[in-house]
Amino acid sequence: MDMKRTPLFEAAQAAGGRMVPFAGWEMAVQFEGLVSEHRAVRNHCGMFDISHMGVLQLQGDGAKDALQGLVPTDLFRIGPGEACYTVLLNEQGGIIDDLIIYDCGWQPDCQAHSLLVVINAACAEGDTAWLRRHLEPKGVAISDRKGDGVLLALQGPAAAARLEALSGCDLASLPRFGHRQIQLNGSAAGAAAGAALFVGRTGYTGEDGFELLLEAPAGVALWAQLLAEGVAPCGLGARDSLRLEAAMHLYGNDMDASTTPLEAGLGWLVHLEMPKPFIGREVLEKQSAAGVSKRLVGLKLQGRAIARHGYPVLHNGSAVGEISSGTWSPSLEEAIALAYVPTPLAKLGTALAVEIRGKSEPAVVVKRPFYRR
Repeated sequence: MDMKRTPLFEAAQAAGGRMVPFAGWEMAVQFEGLVSEHRAVRNHCGMFDISHMGVLQLQGDGAKDALQGLVPTDLFRIGPGEACYTVLLNEQGGIIDDLIIYDCGWQPDCQAHSLLVVINAACAEGDTAWLRRHLEPKGVAISDRKGDGVLLALQGPAAAARLEALSGCDLASLPRFGHRQIQLNGSAAGAAAGAALFVGRTGYTGEDGFELLLEAPAGVALWAQLLAEGVAPCGLGARDSLRLEAAMHLYGNDMDASTTPLEAGLGWLVHLEMPKPFIGREVLEKQSAAGVSKRLVGLKLQGRAIARHGYPVLHNGSAVGEISSGTWSPSLEEAIALAYVPTPLAKLGTALAVEIRGKSEPAVVVKRPFYRR
């Protein structure tokens, strides 16, 4: 099957990116190296090409009401200029995908309310079909907002200063999960000057940062400008270690259509107190009342062995669960993992083990996230 390429493919290659297949796309797994890229984001600033992800625009007077029927999170807790993280559910309460919803408010160009929904690359086709099936009959127009454009993540403690220098905008007033339209201007932005971009103070690293949506030519120019200023290009490898330190879920590993948000440690997304129906609500109400049989927990391994997706989790020598994600943490310099275990074993401090290459490696249940600035 032919792999798709983002507008930044050639620029990433030129910067030394080692390209690998990912969710139907050719993406850079690393540039200089996973650890150096990881530490650049933790200590300074790094940038990621995330143009493989989908960005859908939902428009219609009842767009938010209609979308509310598909997610367990109260969307009316956010207003224009705000966003929230949530999950799409199937009828069994299983997670179809996780996504970020940006409320763009009433838009004069379409004379209707507008939402942006960012979805995972591997789920894009299925998510789009699901949304069309449930929302278009209710008068919601769905379109591809990103098209052939660039979605760029600028992450790290120096990210705000970088973006302020390029735009002349004061971003101090933009809160976490806030968003706005800005323009790059002045000589500081180089060839990207004049470009308009959608900016969300969101990310997948556990650091402050932004996700930027802009047209392809401006996106390529912005990448080049940031690279020239010393911003580290980062690949999928560092993205994974960063998000796992922050205990952020990876769809297909830490959650899927067979796990509910209550099992996946995402109960904070489930607002059963709101008096509105949504797909999967009945299942979640029953789980909330009766409790769940398994839970996603954080583990720290006691040695240097690294747990990987699918490795068995042991208790008293017997397999009781499975690793969903695992890595060596560059920030903590120890092995960390997420795993599903029976609820009685999910208590903090519970001694478990992970089977790694035929050996039982000690582990303990710990509080998440593993890392917090």
